[in-house]
Amino acid sequence: MRRTHTCGALRAADAGQDVTLTGWVNRRRDHGGLIFIDLRDRYGLTQVVFDPQESPEAHAVASGCRAEFVLGVRGRVAPRPEGMRNSNLATGDVELRADAAEVINPAKVPPFEINQDVEVDENVRLRYRYLDLRRARLQEIIVLRSRVNRFIREHLLDRDFVEVETPVLVHETPGGAREFLVPSRIHRGQFYALPQSPQQYK
Repeated sequence: MRRTHTCGALRAADAGQDVTLTGWVNRRRDHGGLIFIDLRDRYGLTQVVFDPQESPEAHAVASGCRAEFVLGVRGRVAPRPEGMRNSNLATGDVELRADAAEVINPAKVPPFEINQDVEVDENVRLRYRYLDLRRARLQEIIVLRSRVNRFIREHLLDRDFVEVETPVLVHETPGGAREFLVPSRIHRGQFYALPQSPQQYK
């Protein structure tokens, strides 16, 4: 199931379109028949509605989902009912009425809440870094860093600078395994070692 839109792209003008979204299950709510899933990717959230009367198969898939499942959903964009709109979301005026759904990847119960900005022990965050990087705050930092780097690079390239990636020479860190020394072919009596794993530069 290949997506046609991101989870932050749909607006009121898209009502009536058939679209396909993919993303993580951010939150799932069962209202005694109707199931609501907030589908998340790095672009935003979209509310998906699973109605057993409209698509029993998609509803059955949604019934087995929980937080952080990777889900693909195909359906029709519809305006949210009056009083149900969410002004805090860019996609808060619409919802996706699911016609078909597919679990792309199931997930175990996460060791901490990814969809909430809560304090988590640092050791737990480092152990599950691949999950920690899904959190909104860290996503914002990564995107901001990327934009700053891109701005600096484009600013310099526009002024005819040439980007050159030079070797990085750092002092060795004692301890751990012994470095594999390689004799220099050009400078007799000199050796160099392969880089160590990144640590704090000294």
